[in-house]
Amino acid sequence: MKPLRPLPLFAALGLATLAGLWLSLDTGTATLQLSDFLADSGTLNTQILLELRLPRTATAFVTGALLAIAGALMQVLLRNPLADPYILGVSGGASVGALLALLLGAGALLLQASAFTGALISTLLVFVLARGHGNWNTTRLLLTGVVLAAGWGALISLLLAISPASHIQGMLFWLMGDLGYAHLPVAGSVILLVTAVFAIALSPSLNLLASGELRAASLGVEVNKLRFTLYILASLATATAVTQAGNIGFIGLIAPHMLRLAGARDYRLLIPGAALFGGALLLFADALSRSLVAPQMLPVGVLTALLGVPMFLLLLYRSQDNRHA
Repeated sequence: MKPLRPLPLFAALGLATLAGLWLSLDTGTATLQLSDFLADSGTLNTQILLELRLPRTATAFVTGALLAIAGALMQVLLRNPLADPYILGVSGGASVGALLALLLGAGALLLQASAFTGALISTLLVFVLARGHGNWNTTRLLLTGVVLAAGWGALISLLLAISPASHIQGMLFWLMGDLGYAHLPVAGSVILLVTAVFAIALSPSLNLLASGELRAASLGVEVNKLRFTLYILASLATATAVTQAGNIGFIGLIAPHMLRLAGARDYRLLIPGAALFGGALLLFADALSRSLVAPQMLPVGVLTALLGVPMFLLLLYRSQDNRHA
């Protein structure tokens, strides 16, 4: 496939992101006019915009971008296009860490640290167990993810069982992926910026690693050091996304894969492109979750799963086809 040129790619992604931002800000039970975006903060509609919709919109974009970057990094780390924080249980590990911190009444910093630790443990287990005797195998990778997800699911059930009854409904909604209690994601935006800058700086090495470990090592890439860095970045991005919005699946699978289908295989394009695509995708999904059965709002994680499951099955079918070709 002919490589995709940067200008058309980022023009299309930029327009999609702007459309998603506008749709997200405009969607809700209260109808807002253009004047509400320009008015002072004294009117009710302006307060709705600034205190409810703007934080939700910003959180949706930052969360989607973080998940997409985490997915792209995990796919090159594990050398498998099916790798995704949700599928492999990494989001589950972060969720267990976050729920445990919530149960103990921890503050925001400890909550983030606990989720990060859970994501680190999950990623390490996937990395060690799925590799086996030195060869990556799609079946082994997916089985490892299924087992890990089941284990984290059992721990989540245990934490819910011992949680106060008044907290359970909110925790369940959060676990399904919820942006209803979003605040302006200041810390998340900083982590997104740091993760994206590091990942883009590593893009030349990622291109070599994607072509094979031996080739990358022969061309001067410190493979073990690069793997460790990817492991930290992917875990940090996943943990931040989970603490902001709960368990939202398949963004990390869909965004990088769609860009590869469009011809963006160079990681210098794929990383920033995936961030924009993932952010825009979650913006559209969140707007749909608020309007589908309005005035009731669905957990956005439900809609991303409905999008992601068919794509995951298609990718799995194609990967099995390629193995038997």
